[in-house]
Amino acid sequence: MATILAIETSCDETAVAIVNNRQVLSNVVSSQIPLHQRYGGIVPEVASRQHVETLNAAITQALVQANLGWADIDGIAATCAPGLVGALLVGLTAAKTLALLHQKPLIGVHHLEGHIYASYLTAPDLQPPFLCLLVSGGHTSLIDVKDCGDYEILGQTRDDAAGEAFDKVARLMGLGYPGGPIIDQLAAQGSASAFPLPEGQVSLPEGGFHPYDSSFSGLKTAVLRLTQKLQAQKLQAGDNSLPVADLAASFQETVARALTKRAIACALDYGLNTIAVGGGVAANSGLRRHLQQAAEVHNLRVLFPPLKFCTDNAAMIACAAADHLERGHISPLTLGVQSRMAISDVMQLYNVYG
Repeated sequence: MATILAIETSCDETAVAIVNNRQVLSNVVSSQIPLHQRYGGIVPEVASRQHVETLNAAITQALVQANLGWADIDGIAATCAPGLVGALLVGLTAAKTLALLHQKPLIGVHHLEGHIYASYLTAPDLQPPFLCLLVSGGHTSLIDVKDCGDYEILGQTRDDAAGEAFDKVARLMGLGYPGGPIIDQLAAQGSASAFPLPEGQVSLPEGGFHPYDSSFSGLKTAVLRLTQKLQAQKLQAGDNSLPVADLAASFQETVARALTKRAIACALDYGLNTIAVGGGVAANSGLRRHLQQAAEVHNLRVLFPPLKFCTDNAAMIACAAADHLERGHISPLTLGVQSRMAISDVMQLYNVYG
C-alpha cells in the first residue's frame, strides 16, 4: 500500500503524519488549545495564523520521525472539507505546493472520512460493511460504511453535536474549555443518578420518534435550568458552590445512554455486526463503557481508536488517502476547500481513473 504524507488543519490542531499499509510511521500534532482557552472557544483567525506558523516545522518533524525522504513518499494528502475555511486553506495550499514540487499525486480527504479510518489504524483487518458512530465537536452521525468513498448517513443530530453539548454544559458550570475532558474527569467523582435529565428525542410527523437521530439542545437547556435552580438554593443557604461532579456524571450518563441506544438499534436493524467509533467524544469513558457493555449483550464488535486518534490527527487522514490512492482516486490541483460537505459526496473530491 502507498506511503502517504498527510496534513490536517481543519480546526485547531496542526497535524502531519506519514502512514504506510495502515501503520503509522510518524504522527505530529501541535494543539492550539492554550491559545483559544482565553476566548472560551475556537477563534478561526487565530487558528489559521497558528497553522501558518507551525506547519513547516511539523512537516519536517514528521519526515524525521519516519526516517524518510521525499523519494519515499507516494502521495500528499490534506483535509479539504469540512472545517474552518481559513484553516483548511493553509493545509491544502501546503499540500498542493508539495505535490507540485515533488511531483506527487494530491489526495484531498473529507475530515469525517478520516475519523472513520481512525479505526483502521488499530484494526487493520477491519473491512466494510460496518456502522460508524461519529461523535465530535461538530458532528454526531451514524454512518453505514459500505466501501471506501461509499457512505450513507442513517442517523444524525438535529441540533447540537455531542461534543458541542459537552463544551456548552462545561461553560454553564464554569469549568472552562474544552469541556469534554473536564466533564469526563469530574464524572468519575460524581453520581450518575444524582440528577435525572431528559435524553432528548426527535419526533416523527406520523407519530413516534426517530430511532437513530439525536437531539441535545433540550438536555443542554435542562442542565442550564438545573444549575440556575441549584445556584438559587445555594445562595439562600449562604453557599455559592455547585455539585459539579454529580452534574457532570448525570449529564455524561445521559449523553452516553442516548448515543448507545441509537447505535445498537441501528446496527441490529441494518444487520451490521461491527460498530467503529470515531471523533473526539470517542475518548469519553462513559460512552466507551456503555457501548461496550451493550454490544456484548448483542454479540456486536465495537472498535474504539486509541485516545490519540480520537481527536483530530493527520494519521487518520493519511490512512484514508492511501486507500483512495490505491483505487486510483486522485484530486485535481484545482481542488478547493469547503466549510460544509456531506460525507456522501466524498467522491466529488477525485478524478477517478483505472
